[in-house]
Amino acid sequence: MQEMMLILDFGSQYTQLIARRIRELHVFCEIHPYNYVPSDLRHIKGVLLSGSPFSVRDPNAPHPDLSWCEDSLPVLGVCFGAQLIATKQGGEVSASSTREYGRAKLSYVSEDDNLFKGIGQGSQVWMSHADTITRLPDGYSLIARTNDIGVAAFRAPDRPTYGLQFHPEVYHSTQGSELLKNFVVDICGCRQDWTPESFVTSTIQQLQQKLGSDKVVLGLSGGVDSSVAAVLLHKAIGGQLHCIFVDNGLLRKNEFEAVLASYKDMGLNVKGVRAADRFLDALKGITEPEQKRKAIGRVFVEVFDEEAHHIEDVSWLAQGTIYPDVIESVSVNGPSATIKSHHNVGGLPDFMKLKVVEPLNTLFKDEVRRVGHSLGISHAILGRHPFPGPGLGIRILGEITAEKVRALQEVDYLFIDGLRKHGLYHKVWQAAAILLPVQSVGVMGDERTYENVVCLRAVESTDGMTADWVHLPYDFLAQVSNDIINQVKGVNRVVYDISSKPPATIEWE
Repeated sequence: MQEMMLILDFGSQYTQLIARRIRELHVFCEIHPYNYVPSDLRHIKGVLLSGSPFSVRDPNAPHPDLSWCEDSLPVLGVCFGAQLIATKQGGEVSASSTREYGRAKLSYVSEDDNLFKGIGQGSQVWMSHADTITRLPDGYSLIARTNDIGVAAFRAPDRPTYGLQFHPEVYHSTQGSELLKNFVVDICGCRQDWTPESFVTSTIQQLQQKLGSDKVVLGLSGGVDSSVAAVLLHKAIGGQLHCIFVDNGLLRKNEFEAVLASYKDMGLNVKGVRAADRFLDALKGITEPEQKRKAIGRVFVEVFDEEAHHIEDVSWLAQGTIYPDVIESVSVNGPSATIKSHHNVGGLPDFMKLKVVEPLNTLFKDEVRRVGHSLGISHAILGRHPFPGPGLGIRILGEITAEKVRALQEVDYLFIDGLRKHGLYHKVWQAAAILLPVQSVGVMGDERTYENVVCLRAVESTDGMTADWVHLPYDFLAQVSNDIINQVKGVNRVVYDISSKPPATIEWE
């Protein structure tokens, strides 16, 4: 059984960052809502309580019973999590006179406490809270403070329960990773043996046990997630895996042919299906983004189901769901009432009587790439930018037509090809071209034009949960803009998106 750390999520914007820092230590961890209680504690080595947008003093704030972990496991509360521990044990939390936000330096550190091993006075930490701990529970020890914060960290007297008023998971806390390592490795005793190679070995064994001699069908997209899922399954069950790649008419220029060609070298059993007309017919007259996603998803399921029925005795549907899809589909109040329709975790229609297998649903995107590398998948596939399931359908704002698709495919091709030629493609996490429902005045030759505006977007990120816009060179942007306007009929203006996530999302719809 895989040992793991458990993170209970109280709604903090930094919860996933805690998970990423722990996984960087080669320790597996999972995020669950704050009210989660595991049925088996034997594989859990420790528990972290996240921050929260709530005040612990708010009567509506979450106050779960944590006795199941406090009595038997090491616990580390971060920000709200620390205040929750303090109040539950009889301490006092009060509103600060001012919001305590930003960089601070530790003015006192208990050097003999294992949590702060190697972390000395003056270490920079990151604060983000409106409340402060004004009195510790009886017997609890102060183990760190700053000039402004009387209680920056504490520990329980008789068990390894700790609280931090700052956020060790953000990079502004310069020794935060060392502190988390002290807790996860030294205090909780994790072995640091969770690697891409160990994941591949254990996952293949689990897939063989789970699937046996059953047949599995997988919808390939040409992207990183579905490709890695396909190779993992192929190594586990070989010819029992059947892959279907559907051309929904919303792919990049020449992508259908290029993707099928790339899979030929991998020994996968892939069938390509052209269905562009069916998708475009279903999208006629639809302008609302969520309705477009649902129409694309509905037709995909219909086409996929028809093709899957040509394979006899299929029992399983494989999906390339990854961990952020799972996390974003569950709120801190339990299962979310709505699930983003472009995520794979939305479930299957009733008429598809297949069980679901998701071999990557515990991995972040960059971890999927590392697993793919250990499987020997080519960099041409692993290095591809993420591409949304609805494809260009959510990059054409407003109604989708065949003419708009062709125009955006040409714009997208010139942008992506330009990034490759200028050595910028692999410096960008994701690049996109968006066709706006806006026309602008222009002059081309001696004629006045009134044509379409396209927006270019390029972001840098690790897993898409946060992203910053890329400062592409001005001469590159000028060249690409010139190429697009000269070569794509109907476009006379190009703009560049300089919004970060948050507050903006990566995609426009």
